[in-house]
Amino acid sequence: MDPCPFVRILVGNLALRFPLSTKPSLSRIHPSTSPCYCKIKLKNFPHQVGSIPLIHANTQNPESCNFSLQKSLAACFSLSKSQVDRIISKGGSSYKLSIEVYADPDDSTCGLASGKLLGKVTVPLDLRGAESRPSVAHNGWIDIGRNKSNKNGSSAQMFLTVRTEPDPRFVFQFGGEPECSPQVFQVQGSVKQAVFTCKFGFRSSSDRNLGSRTSLPESNTSRNWLPSLKTDKDQSAKERKGWSITVHDLSGSPVAMASMVTPFVPSPGSDRVSRSNPGAWSILRPECGTWKPWGRLEAWREPGFTDALGYRFDLFHDDIVATGTTTTVASSTLSTKLGGKFTMDMTTNISTPSISPQSSCDLGSGSRPGSRPGSGSGSDFGFGLPLSPQSIYRGGFVMLSTVEGVGKCSKPEVEVGVKHVTCTEDAAAFVALAAAMDLSMDACQSFSQKLRKELRQQSQNFVD
Repeated sequence: MDPCPFVRILVGNLALRFPLSTKPSLSRIHPSTSPCYCKIKLKNFPHQVGSIPLIHANTQNPESCNFSLQKSLAACFSLSKSQVDRIISKGGSSYKLSIEVYADPDDSTCGLASGKLLGKVTVPLDLRGAESRPSVAHNGWIDIGRNKSNKNGSSAQMFLTVRTEPDPRFVFQFGGEPECSPQVFQVQGSVKQAVFTCKFGFRSSSDRNLGSRTSLPESNTSRNWLPSLKTDKDQSAKERKGWSITVHDLSGSPVAMASMVTPFVPSPGSDRVSRSNPGAWSILRPECGTWKPWGRLEAWREPGFTDALGYRFDLFHDDIVATGTTTTVASSTLSTKLGGKFTMDMTTNISTPSISPQSSCDLGSGSRPGSRPGSGSGSDFGFGLPLSPQSIYRGGFVMLSTVEGVGKCSKPEVEVGVKHVTCTEDAAAFVALAAAMDLSMDACQSFSQKLRKELRQQSQNFVD
């Protein structure tokens, strides 16, 4: 199947200038500290906050200035096709981006609380045709302030660029919770097509040579035995280790794997996994009959009384064997109660051009990059370069996966930018990463609480 259409709304290149005859209260604002910020709002989306550099009143083109946020991105909103269609059906011309500009002369709010409101601007957005071509909604100066201008006809002005661009993505949906070894479907609109199967299992503690294995034996998921009271006190009360999930294509060949390489253990005197000693997963891809590390995901519980899961994802460089160097491409937190979205987005510059499809190969063929399309599921992949530390600097959206909170049924939905997928193994690696992120929520669960039976590691579950 084809990728799903998405549209991104990018806001950036922000700058602010005041007339020379400005009010005394605004004269306290100094360009070197730039205590001005804005709240960027779009209906049905959480607002985003960005700082605004101040420039000389006579400057006409902020791109000619050497301010710190030159050409930088301040906010990004992603809309699916259904959201775009809904907006257009209700009259797309009424859909607007709103920006509230605040001054904080004492630099005390940092965008967390409202400072002095300087003004508000709106930018109309026409999303007709946005799924197929980029467009610029605004690029230039715009007056701000409640009165827009003073007696001299001058006013505070804000420079900004607002543009829309198509951002097609492959969308995958787990048919069940990752620990239940579900199928994974590719989704386009109301159509679903099975493309992968997942097998959850446990690695034996004696299995240290992941690189020599082409696949991992599957655990007994039927759970037909009845454990005694003694064996029911599983090892997960002390540590959570050896979890793995292997992604297979429809022919049964393993195309990606997530393997827990550092156990999740509580910090001394605590029942939580700490940031100083996080658990870790290795995301692996098949190459020349063996597994090659592609990325490393670390997860932990944030300190204090916060209900937050911290994570960091690093990509291995191609010369990992020689140097073992990595590049961090995602680092943030998720609520353990509400869940959230694991996001990898390398957009930093609003001038990032859209990428056109370049090549294709078949999803379900199990082919390597550069190989000929097969005759598997009939879903075409291959619109760019696979994700690597070299390719991420091209910018743009990479992936997103949903993560449910602890105790909730989780069937992750995964979105992957087409320019980071060339074949089955590329897509499968992102699916394995999404599964590892989802399972990390359970692995970081308080050790005073019991895991569900599929995740409890007992002697009968180990495989050599």
